[in-house]
Amino acid sequence: MDYDHLSRLRRDHPAWRLLTATSAPLIAAFLHQAFIAPNVRTMPEQDLAAEFDDYLYRLRERHGGDLHPRSGMDYLNDWAADERGWLRRYYPPDSDEPHYDLTPAAEQALQWLAGLEDRSFVGAESRLKVVFDLLREIEHGTETDARARIEALEHRRAAIDAEIAAAREGRMTFMDDTRLRERFLQAIDTARALLADFRQVEQNFRDLDRRVRERVAGWEGSRADVLDEVFGQRDSIAESDQGRSFRAFWDFLMSPAHQEELSELLEGILALEPIAKLAPDPRLRRIHHDWMAAGEVTQRTVARLSEQLRRYLDDQAWLENRRIMEILRDLERHAIAVRNAPPDALVALDEPAPKVELPMDRPLFSPPLTAVLDSTRPEDHDADIDPGVLFDQVYIDRERLRARMRRALQTRRSITLAELLEEAPLEQGLAELIAWLSLATGEGLGVIDEGRTHVVEWTDDTGRTRRATLPVVIFTGRNAA
Repeated sequence: MDYDHLSRLRRDHPAWRLLTATSAPLIAAFLHQAFIAPNVRTMPEQDLAAEFDDYLYRLRERHGGDLHPRSGMDYLNDWAADERGWLRRYYPPDSDEPHYDLTPAAEQALQWLAGLEDRSFVGAESRLKVVFDLLREIEHGTETDARARIEALEHRRAAIDAEIAAAREGRMTFMDDTRLRERFLQAIDTARALLADFRQVEQNFRDLDRRVRERVAGWEGSRADVLDEVFGQRDSIAESDQGRSFRAFWDFLMSPAHQEELSELLEGILALEPIAKLAPDPRLRRIHHDWMAAGEVTQRTVARLSEQLRRYLDDQAWLENRRIMEILRDLERHAIAVRNAPPDALVALDEPAPKVELPMDRPLFSPPLTAVLDSTRPEDHDADIDPGVLFDQVYIDRERLRARMRRALQTRRSITLAELLEEAPLEQGLAELIAWLSLATGEGLGVIDEGRTHVVEWTDDTGRTRRATLPVVIFTGRNAA
């Protein structure tokens, strides 16, 4: 951190520009109210502009009509400009209305401002304990001497055995109120910081996608080389420290057992009297659901960028093939123009027609779809077939499924589809299973963990057992009426 580096940051970094802006109080206050406080990841332009106009109206009522005279839309367009960089303005898929999201730089500035507030005390002991615990974990995880590792484990077991013996004798030590509040505040600070990490991960993937597109647009080498470059960079970020950490975090969070444990811990700790005196934010009880929502947005963003990059490469291939066809047609026109005065033959080939094999004519490999065919030959019989069966329709009572899900969520924070089907198996077969998936995805009542699968079984009308393998579906009922 030297003078030149800080000068560049002062000039170019959006977070520093926000802190030194003339209207910094307005910017920070409204962005915190619109995005940070409610944990909103994206907002349509009309909704955000209307909320901003209401906010400006209340400010002018208190401080005078000349305060910040521009309209909310003018401010939003200014803050989303490249020279500001405080809001990201983009068009989501299947939408013609611009949406806004907070940039990681603006969120860093807001976090720094929040850290300026006076604290009742600074938790020095809990921070020191965290440092010691992390160092011990690193040492234990990298210890190659089996004897030393066994000694460390035996020492920990002896300490645990001593604590168990003391508890059986009624000699238990409890955490005092000061240490309790100190550790709670540190845990909450860390939990809220996780939400900011999701925006930074999204931004890193978007930056990678932009760099790859720029390299593809200006690439002059072979197509194989550019594909190696593209897939190499995507693999590098997926296998980077941040990519691995985010993947491990997501796998840990999607575990129903961990979700249940976290819900129970939050309920119990927030009910403690010393914690209740701090008047914590009631939304802390569902902060793990906020993590899931933010993480799902990040996952969808990464998947969408991958799909857009694939289409971009396909478009590049189409343009190259179009140019080749133009060259061939130009050759045909020249051949027609000189057909009455052909040039002297230089080389003769004993072939009926020229064979043109272009490297770009070879498409990328696409794995074929594997069709599952039932080759069992039906038995011949003369039974009469009722054509009315073809007109039977299966009606699925979706409200009955919603009610079953709500009853299950009365005693827990989340439940998987497999657990629901254990309590009440499928009665209407595949149609009912599709209705469950529609509730989770189409109505936003759950999330899908594509990293894990489970098998669903049911018996059809003929008595045969059917099986379907699908990703793990977790219902949380966030949008349930």
